[in-house]
Amino acid sequence: MKPIDFSREDKAALIARIQHFFEKELDHPVGLLRSELVLDFFAKEIGAAYYRQGLQHAHTAFLKRADDLADDIYGLEQGARD
Repeated sequence: MKPIDFSREDKAALIARIQHFFEKELDHPVGLLRSELVLDFFAKEIGAAYYRQGLQHAHTAFLKRADDLADDIYGLEQGARD
């Protein structure tokens, strides 16, 4: 999988959210460097799992729509025979 590359603005926003999470939820403020390390870890190690899950969901949705389209075409074929 290609590495996830965030824009400078997106990365800054994500780092701020990580810092906010650590401070509010864990009562443990973390600095910029540690927050960036957490983001890089999740992007590299965990992101692929979420990406694969998203691809599976997209594949399932595509197959359902293809099946619906096949049903619609079949219905049109049946109507043309009447």
